[in-house]
Amino acid sequence: MSKLNSICVYCGSSNRADPRYIQLATDMGQEMAQRGIRLVYGGGNVGLMGASSRAAHAAGGVVLGIMPHFLTKWEQPNPAFETRMVETMHERKWGLFAESDAFIVLPGGIGTLEEVVETLSWRRLELHTKPVVFVDREFWQPFVDLIEATIETNFTPQEFRQSFFCVDTPEQALDGLAAALAD
Repeated sequence: MSKLNSICVYCGSSNRADPRYIQLATDMGQEMAQRGIRLVYGGGNVGLMGASSRAAHAAGGVVLGIMPHFLTKWEQPNPAFETRMVETMHERKWGLFAESDAFIVLPGGIGTLEEVVETLSWRRLELHTKPVVFVDREFWQPFVDLIEATIETNFTPQEFRQSFFCVDTPEQALDGLAAALAD
């Protein structure tokens, strides 16, 4: 796998998120579209998910949403681009994984954490080698500190540090993922 064609973006679905995080998601969607990279995401049209997907689409990019039917109670897919409806969260996560060459993690809540922890767990179990990048070091530092604590207390191997990296901008994220896939 040497080309970065499709990236899953994990991020929050809250419309009450700090505007700087909404802007970060917007910038990410635009940057992905400008580079011709398909944005794959959880299918909602709210919060950072909605901002990144709408920005990618508006900039001429390809967007794929994957959403369980039951979530339409809270989140509606955007009719402007393809959304695959599935039955369960497990199907959603598998679809996000299968459709992506790499993962970008923007700020988010418990759902974002749940998605990325499973992705990192699969990486730890050597079920994949797809790169993972967290964007916004300040936001993600407590999570990185927790991972470090699990490494320092021998619950996680030292080499797990190579499973992900952290940056501050969409450009750094995409450049880093491209470099990781070129290795």
